[in-house]
Amino acid sequence: MMVLHSTLPEYEVYAIKYAELKGRHPTEIFMGADPHEAAVDMDYYVWLIRSPERTIVVDMGFNRMIAERRGRQFLRCPSEGLAALGVDAGTVSDVIISHMHYDHVGNYALFPKATFHLQDDEMAFATGRLMRHRCLCAAYEVEDVCSIVRHVYKGRVDFHNGDEEIAPGISVHLAPGHTAGLQFVRVLTAKGWLVLATDACHYRRHLEKNEVFPLVTNVAGLLEGYRKLRQLSSSPDLVIPGHDPWTMAAFPKCIPEDELIVRLA
Repeated sequence: MMVLHSTLPEYEVYAIKYAELKGRHPTEIFMGADPHEAAVDMDYYVWLIRSPERTIVVDMGFNRMIAERRGRQFLRCPSEGLAALGVDAGTVSDVIISHMHYDHVGNYALFPKATFHLQDDEMAFATGRLMRHRCLCAAYEVEDVCSIVRHVYKGRVDFHNGDEEIAPGISVHLAPGHTAGLQFVRVLTAKGWLVLATDACHYRRHLEKNEVFPLVTNVAGLLEGYRKLRQLSSSPDLVIPGHDPWTMAAFPKCIPEDELIVRLA
């Protein structure tokens, strides 16, 4: 039976920037790009979905130690960004993990009461035979993966097999490509259906021109994922890419003197 929008809650959605990397070579971002193109900046985000009844965090970011080791500029702990919006990470009940790369699954210790939502395929990928290959495992931190496995044994991981509802008006959607088990998030807002693409689409240009981010497990799957992003959003401007500085410029700041948080809807 079709569920009408009017019967579903609408949510506020925020992007919280916590780190950045300036001046990446264009070929590191866009497969086959002209090497003479301008350098590209990369932003790192976590996202907050909330209503009066529910608070859900999407991804957890990395910490200062990982930032230093991987050469990223750490701006502040994601928990500080959440706190600026009145959310105590220690009380959050649900965290959606888009995939288990280091910049999305670190900081799990900041969420001691959370259930973590993860795709079956992502856990299988991150702990399976393909992690023997450096080009596929380099973006995973072994300790992060092992910690999530430990949380499985503690009963704190809720596994999803493809497209599933997390709560009324919030669903996850499998989009294998960047990793074998990446999921993005669809949220009903006052603007319509908003899609947090995470790394199903790193930059708007990827979606607009059907270009490919070079760290990819399945190119065909990635490109087909773009079609899914378009279908499930109410408009192209409601597809929020995972690392694009465009997000911080396109949406309004919502806290005076805080340049690292924007309200998406």
